Amino acid sequence: MAERVLVVGPAWIGDMVMAQSLFRLIKMRDPQAEIAVLAPDWSLPLLERMPEVAEGVQLALRHGMLNLKARWAVGVELRERFDRAIVLPRSFKAALVPLFARIPRRTGFFGEFRYGVLNDLRRLDKAALPRMVDRYLSLALEPGERLPEAPEPHLKVDPQNRVAVRRTLALDTSRPVVAFMPGAEYGPAKRWPISHFATLARRLSERGFTIWLLGGEGDRLITGTIAEQANDAQVVDLAGRTTLPEVIDLLSLAVAAVSNDSGLMHIAAAVGIPVVAIYGSSSPDYTPPLTQRAALIQRKEPCAPCFERTCRQGDYACLEKIRPEQVYQALFGLLEEM
Repeated sequence: MAERVLVVGPAWIGDMVMAQSLFRLIKMRDPQAEIAVLAPDWSLPLLERMPEVAEGVQLALRHGMLNLKARWAVGVELRERFDRAIVLPRSFKAALVPLFARIPRRTGFFGEFRYGVLNDLRRLDKAALPRMVDRYLSLALEPGERLPEAPEPHLKVDPQNRVAVRRTLALDTSRPVVAFMPGAEYGPAKRWPISHFATLARRLSERGFTIWLLGGEGDRLITGTIAEQANDAQVVDLAGRTTLPEVIDLLSLAVAAVSNDSGLMHIAAAVGIPVVAIYGSSSPDYTPPLTQRAALIQRKEPCAPCFERTCRQGDYACLEKIRPEQVYQALFGLLEEM
């Protein structure tokens, strides 16, 4: 009989994309396995683009909220449906729904007094599992099993929706498109300078490329400033004008992407286009784009990676010193390999 698995998913876009490697591993080990993912409402359209996921189960709570009543209600609705739960977040509250659902085997890492709440507790060896994706994968294995190579995430593209979005936004694709993702919700210590993005946009425009600036509503000040500083460059500001599924479909039209370490970076990699990934306070050793077609750029400052939201030194040297020419050369190195 096929195993029925409930995965308690992460709360960030990039983490959810990386979790697809776990979903793929489960299906590789048991093609008949049925996977449901307990997730925030924003991520349900993203899960629909993952063929391995049979169902997205909405947990309509803001990030960080406990709300025992709501978690109990969801748990009761899920009773008798699953054989196993895999809890990816390490918080106490993340493990409650599988407990309330009376799922027989509940797997996750030690953390926040989860004794009894989870009954298959694993100790996290950060040295043995430096990447987040490997930590996810390890929870699908039995203790002592050898960790396999991470299956690359792969998001489905909807060709009909892609045509409709292009028409709605009046997008011209007669020139090759490079997508820029200059935002990072985590904080400014993960954002390459606006002026550097603008310089790169001008350089690429001179070479015959169109630049699409992608991001959410909160990125509009950043993208608007880039478009303004880029002057007469072929730049289209799409921040706040697209849904998450529409971004997936539009990225499939681009020849490459340049991105900070963000959720959209992971989406671009999962769509299958080459990605130049720029790292400031975070580390490519922890959350790299899961693709063979990526150039990872990080400045080796003494304080980096610090994993801070803002720069403790105040100068953001790890990002400022990554020059547009370096990113330009990395981008063309990837395009030449195609």
